[in-house]
Amino acid sequence: MSDPTPFEQLLSAARAQPDPQVLLFVFARAELPPDATAEQRARFEAGVGGELTPLMCVEKSLDELTTFDALVAESRDVGPPWTVVFAAGLGGRDGAPPAPRAVEGALTTMVERVRSGAVDAFLALSAKGETMHFV
Repeated sequence: MSDPTPFEQLLSAARAQPDPQVLLFVFARAELPPDATAEQRARFEAGVGGELTPLMCVEKSLDELTTFDALVAESRDVGPPWTVVFAAGLGGRDGAPPAPRAVEGALTTMVERVRSGAVDAFLALSAKGETMHFV
């Protein structure tokens, strides 16, 4: 039996919580700013640097999530190509899932944090499901 993937670990942790959880996803890609220097362009072409641009966001109940491959396929069907997906959990209260207003606020906060590069609190995965790290 193989070790669970980071996505499977996220699902397992969310399912283990006492109150219902939803998972929040922000899909983004790395882009060069229009005023990038030659050095920045060279680094970007080598796979380093750039700015994160959020493209779309979604919340999913745990019942809606099966595999990471299914999430990737769905995202490809409804949105533009992306480089990284950021994931976070949001818990409900007193046996109820999070309220729509709480979900909307949390997604807005996630998008803002991705824009600013403050992504250390999120699980970041490539389209292949590999954990990504940002410095």
